[in-house]
Amino acid sequence: MTESIHAIILGIVQGLTEFLPVSSSAHLNIFPWIFKWEEISESFDVALHLGTLLAVCLFFFKYWIALIKGGFKKVLKKESSTEGKIFWYLVIATIPAGILSLVLDKISKKIVNGNLNIEMLMISIALIVMGVILYISDKKCKSKVDYEHISLKQAILVGISQAIAAAFPGVSRSGITITVARMLKIDRESAAKFSFLLAAPIVFAAVLVDITKFTISPAFILGVLASFVSGIIVIKFLMDYLKKGSFKIFAIYRVILGLAVIAVFAIRTFA
Repeated sequence: MTESIHAIILGIVQGLTEFLPVSSSAHLNIFPWIFKWEEISESFDVALHLGTLLAVCLFFFKYWIALIKGGFKKVLKKESSTEGKIFWYLVIATIPAGILSLVLDKISKKIVNGNLNIEMLMISIALIVMGVILYISDKKCKSKVDYEHISLKQAILVGISQAIAAAFPGVSRSGITITVARMLKIDRESAAKFSFLLAAPIVFAAVLVDITKFTISPAFILGVLASFVSGIIVIKFLMDYLKKGSFKIFAIYRVILGLAVIAVFAIRTFA
């Protein structure tokens, strides 16, 4: 029963934080650490990402179909469309991101070397630093480019930035892709939408790599389901919120959470 409850809580946490620029990986590490639960396995982490992958696929289902059709029409029939352009931008941007992620992930694991204290400090620093950068870039950078006019160069730069988040918990995949998009003067709503779509190929690849490690159990199913449902809710919320709102609140939250992690670490270490 306890395992199932933990799985549901972590699934909800994953769904709530995967698409917000606050780092789901940080939260999935912090929760077990704070409450002294058993540390979750890498395969279960990926399983929870399966729930949010299903969420982004379902939420944008009609658009995914349009993207795929547009992509093939661009190649086979030489028909140009926004969907066809974005489809191939997603493909091109994902390839270097995937390769760089593998390299940086190995470097990150060597730095942490299984030391939970080092990992928590890295997470707290990443939360704070990226929170400050997100705040400044969102406030200072103008919104000059909408979704339909994203260029190949912009797509590649945003795509490659995912690799840093994949390697270092606390950076946040959505956080860094949205931050880079804002630096490139892409408007908030378009930055979020492109970030969501970019997540799908990388997460899908991770699921395929770890799928043989999945242990199907009631806890597994509940965790994925909780992640899926909360993910759908958050995507809907953020897409509506960004029509008028900014990323300021998420940047502030990141800094507060990072400082809180440092405080807990200090109390446990020196108290």
